[in-house]
Amino acid sequence: MDDRERALDAAHRRAWEFLQTLDDRPVWPRASLDDMLEVFGGPLPEGSDDAAGVIDEMARAADPGLVAIPGGRFFGFVIGGTQPAALAADWLVSAWDQNSGSSLLTPATVALERVAGQWMLELLGLPESASVGFVTGGQVANFTCLAAARNAVHAKAGWDLATRGLRGAPPLRFVVGSDRHGSIDRAARFLGIGSDEITIVDADDQGRMRPDALEAAAADDEGPLIVCLQAGEVHTGAFDDFESLIPIIRRRGGWVHVDGAFGLWAAASPGLRALTAGMDQADSWATDAHKTLNVPYDCGMAIVRDPADSISVFRTGGDYLIYSGLDPWDVTPELSRRARGVPAWAALRTMGRDGVAGLIDRLHENARAMAEGLSSIDGVEVLNDVVYTQVMLRLASDAATRALGEAILEDGTAALTGAEWRGRTALRCSMSSWATTPADIDRTVEAIRTLVTTP
Repeated sequence: MDDRERALDAAHRRAWEFLQTLDDRPVWPRASLDDMLEVFGGPLPEGSDDAAGVIDEMARAADPGLVAIPGGRFFGFVIGGTQPAALAADWLVSAWDQNSGSSLLTPATVALERVAGQWMLELLGLPESASVGFVTGGQVANFTCLAAARNAVHAKAGWDLATRGLRGAPPLRFVVGSDRHGSIDRAARFLGIGSDEITIVDADDQGRMRPDALEAAAADDEGPLIVCLQAGEVHTGAFDDFESLIPIIRRRGGWVHVDGAFGLWAAASPGLRALTAGMDQADSWATDAHKTLNVPYDCGMAIVRDPADSISVFRTGGDYLIYSGLDPWDVTPELSRRARGVPAWAALRTMGRDGVAGLIDRLHENARAMAEGLSSIDGVEVLNDVVYTQVMLRLASDAATRALGEAILEDGTAALTGAEWRGRTALRCSMSSWATTPADIDRTVEAIRTLVTTP
């Protein structure tokens, strides 16, 4: 073997060993950041070392600081596992090392991404002519879509941002729900929209924007308007009522953006598609393949109805760049990047339409089973209507709920993460992984039952 082959062999062996431990290892890491810094730190060596030996040493030392995210009992945040075909494709992406901004430079990976994007549009019932830009995740997807939105609504008002900039531009109205994800505010900040400039619309008890409140908020003003709706509230999993809300925005001539980091995928399930009714009438959509589709990090998608709105913001110049129709670098902020959409192609090609629908349905069924199991534990209250993949729970007091959250992570059987809902502490359980089985649900419920009932 040469150095490259031995290093790859070591990586394959160590990866397989890690995956084989997932059912038995503690889900939460057993080492802190300081522990890991001590292990990996110290002065940079003067001389070179054997590549395979370095990989072996790195994998061995990292093990206590790794989270069992690819396993069946990681329910924290909204983080999916990785399907086998997607993982294998991601290894090839690194081996191929294609700079996937240009279709002339890297036609194979750009074609794979373009087809994956088309398949997603079909599955989600979105316009087949929309642009699909593969970005790092939901945060950058929201930013990318909202950059196109800001440019388009100003152009509609007769203001060319590309040449005239923001100074003196018509005031922009940026409207969000009270339970939007924090990445929306962060994207707005990146775009020069301050928190004082955001109009917040009241939501109901599940986090859905209230149509009457939006009507009141949008009634008085004219000029550029962007409204951010939501497919899958991160605590409750609730979906905004697109059929009621979007016509209100349309009457005002505004741009509709849908943040659907994990919820957009409900449209791929015949049984859950009603949650997204009317969503296809929006102007842009943001989602993550590394959440519900279960491909490796990082793989978000920024989808814009009219590709011209993307091009007007992101197409660059440069006499050394080669253009060929609509290229990846025309629809996202990046020029150089890895072919992060290739694992999405592999996942979709492996599952097919029925397999994707089955995955979404199974995540929903797991959430319902988890809620039912948790509700059987004396003292546990499930706080949300389990319409999709999210389950939120609490005990009688904030202190008891926080203590339970800490105990779950210490126990190691499963990982749930903390949240705050309507001013009270809660724990959030997200069903996001293809690897979760009914046995994982039962094992988690019984571990929580023991933690709740043990003095």
